[in-house]
Amino acid sequence: MTAPSEKNNGRVVLSFFLIPTIMLIFGYVLFPYPPSLLARQLSFIPLFLGLILLGAGFFFKGKNTASMLKIVGWGMVAFFWATMPSFLYFSEGGDVFNAAVCIIGVYVLMYMAYHEWLSIIRNDHVSCLNWIAGGTFLAGIIYFTIENGIVPGLKDWLIEFVAAQSTDLLHLFGVNASRNQTLIIYNNTPVTIIFACTAIQSMVLFVGMIGALSRVNMKRKALGLLVTVVPIYFLNLVRNAGVVFMVGSGMVSFELAHNVIGKAGSLLALIVLLFVTFKIVPELYDEIVGIIDLPKRRGPVELFIGRLLGKKHDAHR
Repeated sequence: MTAPSEKNNGRVVLSFFLIPTIMLIFGYVLFPYPPSLLARQLSFIPLFLGLILLGAGFFFKGKNTASMLKIVGWGMVAFFWATMPSFLYFSEGGDVFNAAVCIIGVYVLMYMAYHEWLSIIRNDHVSCLNWIAGGTFLAGIIYFTIENGIVPGLKDWLIEFVAAQSTDLLHLFGVNASRNQTLIIYNNTPVTIIFACTAIQSMVLFVGMIGALSRVNMKRKALGLLVTVVPIYFLNLVRNAGVVFMVGSGMVSFELAHNVIGKAGSLLALIVLLFVTFKIVPELYDEIVGIIDLPKRRGPVELFIGRLLGKKHDAHR
């Protein structure tokens, strides 16, 4: 296939940068902080519609139609995240990092949509795009269904259950902590267990990544989930108990225990578990490498960025 004209390439590049930028502007204007309950509820409509479209594209057999569904799906999910930067910044005490990651994420999601478009134009559909759409659908539907309380009582039950087991773990090691629902108290120092303390984000991440591997049989998927989800859950209890103990003992501040030691330990554990998973389902490694290699498809956006960086590439033919 011959390369698109320079004029068409320019339109594609302009659209790629302009659309997410407009989304971010509209997201900031339409959903100012603090958001009303109605605004928060309305913002989740494009999210769930986008996730459903990604799921439909993942399961649909017609490749071009599937790519069209995923393009719209990525766009709607991107718009949801475009409403979130100010919320993440202000609600987390001026957290610039999370807000910046959210903004970058909007462009990354639209990059997935752009590559689905490239697949249609070139009639070249790569498996990693279908995998990441399916993984996002599975992980997103599970997480946001629980997080938004769509199943009544499930979120509160999960938080209190994790708080109870974290307290039991402290008792197992002789730490005289007490619990009042989701509040754990040690040496008169209270630590509240919230939804983020359940490690549900990490668990559904692996559920999505492994569950969306279409070329892996159910036995290996189940084994992959067993060696990731179960350790994540128990390691999270250790993290929660450790934070309570360190803070209650006066060893370190809560910020250091939770935001530095706890998060660093969690990240290290996830990396180790990811490499373990590669041994059981090496197809996961192939799909992740495929996502990393997407720029090598050298579409109009990559060629434009290459020229900005002083690199010369031949257009894909």
